[in-house]
Amino acid sequence: MSGTLALDGEALETLISAAIAAPSIHNSQPWHFRLRPDTSTLEVRAARERSVPVADPRGQAMHMSVGAAVLNLRVAAWHLGWEPQVRLLPDPAEPDLFASVGLDTAATVRSPGTENLYQAIWHRHSVRAPFTGDPVPPAVRDELVAAARTEGAVLHLPGREETARLLELTAEAERRNSADEAQRTESRQWVRSGNVPPYGIPARALGPRDRTGGLPLRDFETLRPARHRISATFEREPCVAVLATQHDGPEDWLRAGLALEHVLLAATVHGVRASLLHQAVEWSQLRLAAVEPHRSPGHVQMLVRLGYGPEGAPTPRLPVGDVLDPDA
Repeated sequence: MSGTLALDGEALETLISAAIAAPSIHNSQPWHFRLRPDTSTLEVRAARERSVPVADPRGQAMHMSVGAAVLNLRVAAWHLGWEPQVRLLPDPAEPDLFASVGLDTAATVRSPGTENLYQAIWHRHSVRAPFTGDPVPPAVRDELVAAARTEGAVLHLPGREETARLLELTAEAERRNSADEAQRTESRQWVRSGNVPPYGIPARALGPRDRTGGLPLRDFETLRPARHRISATFEREPCVAVLATQHDGPEDWLRAGLALEHVLLAATVHGVRASLLHQAVEWSQLRLAAVEPHRSPGHVQMLVRLGYGPEGAPTPRLPVGDVLDPDA
């Protein structure tokens, strides 16, 4: 594939629509996009007005959210025929410029697996419902590990005892979140119902609580009125993956976001569902404790629950026009 590609309105709509389909903490969608037509560059910027400062005081989750959007943008660019050139934190003088994606080169060959990943963008949703308990096959697990490695991160799938320890850390984090007034107040601000802005978590997507109390899901079910709370029986032995990086700065968080979304899209291609367990990462001591002894790298960025179940309901997204800067 070669030649000149037009970065016209239709292509721009496709690119940004794919980018904003990425997951983000509390569905906050903390991104803006700006096109630099003179250099055929699409800039990806932080939208700090949609930050989640109590749950994410360092901005780690914001960087991961934007990194996930960059991964989707890159996949969509390959789909449209470009060979995208991604730079993370390209200008130290502009700390809110998280990434730039150059779109001035047509791809000469098709990137392997691009079409499957591109189609998965539109079917990837967080699933807070019970999974069947059927194991994820080793070949699929290996592919998810490789997807994270491609983006400069590590995905580890621990054994039964380590998984139980991680779930207990997550449960402790959830107890702390429930007891912390600031955390509860911030969470309530992001749960949406009725005619509200197209971001945050819709009440219909909260999901049930685990009837046995054994699986600590970040589903905000405790924010429902008691008469509307529901419960269900979840899988007895959850499959939990640990996403980690060698270092722990803003660029590492962005790479972790790219890796997370690459893993989620690869999982979706194989019909594997996922929900994200970020609770322990929000408490510094619990985050340190989440590192398995004698294992490197030592900076846990996210826990991911994997399994088989329903596709999951989409959550709302801001219109493209609301995230594309007007001077683009």
